[in-house]
Amino acid sequence: MAAPLDMEPSALSLELLPTDPLLLILSFLDYRDLMSCCCLSRRLNQLSSHDPLWKRHCKKYWLISEEEKRKRNQSWKAVFISTYSDLGRYIRYYATLKKAWDDLEKYLGQRCPRMIGSLKESVREEDLDAVEAQIGCKLPDDYRCSFRIHNGQKLVVPGLMGSMALSNHYRSEDLLDIDTAAGGFQQRLGLKQCLPLTFCIHTGLSQYMALESVEGRNKYEIFYQCPDQMARNPSAIDMFITGTSYLEWFTSYVNKVVTGDYPIIRDQIFRYVHDKECVATTGDITVSVSTSFLPELSSVHPPHYFFTYRIRIEMSKDALPEKACQLDSRYWRITNAKGDVDEVQGPGVVGEFPIISPGRVYEYSSCTTFSTTSGYMEGYYTFHCLYYKDKFFNVTIPRFHMVCPTFKVSTARMVSGDAVVFILETNHNEYAVDEDEDSTDTDEYEDRRRVLDIPAPPGRCPRHT
Repeated sequence: MAAPLDMEPSALSLELLPTDPLLLILSFLDYRDLMSCCCLSRRLNQLSSHDPLWKRHCKKYWLISEEEKRKRNQSWKAVFISTYSDLGRYIRYYATLKKAWDDLEKYLGQRCPRMIGSLKESVREEDLDAVEAQIGCKLPDDYRCSFRIHNGQKLVVPGLMGSMALSNHYRSEDLLDIDTAAGGFQQRLGLKQCLPLTFCIHTGLSQYMALESVEGRNKYEIFYQCPDQMARNPSAIDMFITGTSYLEWFTSYVNKVVTGDYPIIRDQIFRYVHDKECVATTGDITVSVSTSFLPELSSVHPPHYFFTYRIRIEMSKDALPEKACQLDSRYWRITNAKGDVDEVQGPGVVGEFPIISPGRVYEYSSCTTFSTTSGYMEGYYTFHCLYYKDKFFNVTIPRFHMVCPTFKVSTARMVSGDAVVFILETNHNEYAVDEDEDSTDTDEYEDRRRVLDIPAPPGRCPRHT
C-alpha cells in the first residue's frame, strides 16, 4: 500500500550512514577540519581517529616515513599530534624546507661528502626565542623552520652556499648558524636591522636579510650589500637582491644544485648558470658556456659590473683520431647594453694551447666587466690539425648573455645634524650611465679547472687592457 502523501520523511541520522562513504568524505578534509570533526559527535570522533586518515597528513606536512613511524611506536594520529605540538607554527613551510634539506644532503652525500660533515644539528625553539630577544627583532617563520632542521654549518671551506674562483680571487659562502648570524646583526646606518645569512671567510662577503622595512628595504628581502663608492656618506648601501623571502631564496638555490644547474667541481658547488641553448658545435667540437655575476667585485656607483664565465670545449668521442687538433688563438666580440662593441684577439687561452682529441674535454674560467648592467660575448677559436699542420679552422663560441641581478640604489645624504635621508631606486636592468671604462676580456688571467681546489688570496681579478 502506498504511503500517504502528507507523511513527512524520517530524519536521516548520522549513526545510520555507512562507514565507508563517511571515511571517504573525511579523507578529503584538511587536518584542521578533521580535528573539528572529533568534537562534533561520538560517531565522527571515532571515524576521524581512523589511522589511515592521519597517515596522509603525516606524509604531507611532516614527510614522516613508515620506518620513522615504526620507530616512534605510535599511531599515525599520535605521530601527527606530537609533531604538531613541536613544529605546528611551521606547518606552512616545514615540508618544503625539509624536502629541500633532504634532497641537498642526498645529492651532496654522493658528490661532496665532506660538506655534509660541516652541517650542524637542529636548534630548539627556546634557542630561536633567545636570539629574537637578543637582537630585538622577530625572525620570519620560514627562517626559524630551517634552523629546526639544520643549524647552518661550521665556518669551513668549501661553503654550502657556493664558491667562485679566479686567478687571484676566491669566494666560498658558509650558511651561518643562528648564534653567529645573531652576532653579526646590524644596527648601523645603511644596514639597520639586517641579519647576515652567509659569510665568506676569504672576502668578508655576506648575504643579508632585512628583518624590518627600513631604509627603503622590503621586509625579509635578501641581498648583497654594495657600498656606494661615489657617495660621501659611508652609510649609502646599494643592494644586489638575491631573494624576496628565506623560503624562496633557499629552495631556489637547492633546486639549482640538485638539478645540476650549478656544477660540482673538486668537491665544491660553483654558482655558474648554464643556458642550455648556449651551445655551439663546429664539426666534431662542441663549445658551451656558463656565466656568473660577482657582486663582491661589482659596484653600482661607479657602474662596474663584473662577470665570470666558464668555457667547456669537447671533441666527440666518435671523431676520427686524425681530427685531433690544437687551439692557437681566440677572438672575442663583446657588446654592452648600449651597443658599444669591443673586439679582443690573442694567442691561446689561460696562457696555454690545449690539444683536443676524441673524447677529451678542456675547461677554463675567465672574466669580463661591463659599465652597463648587461652585455653579451661571442667569438671563435682558431685551431690547427695535428696531422695536417697547415690546416687551420675556426670553432664558434656561442653568444652568451650576462645580466646583473635586480638592484636598489641607495643615495644617503646629510640633511640636518646627523640625520640621513635614504632615496632608493629599483634597477630593471636598463643600461647604466656613461662611463669611460669599456667591457674587457681578461683571458690572460683565466683560471683552469685544475686549480679550483686551491683557495687563492682575496683580491680583484687582474684585467687585460
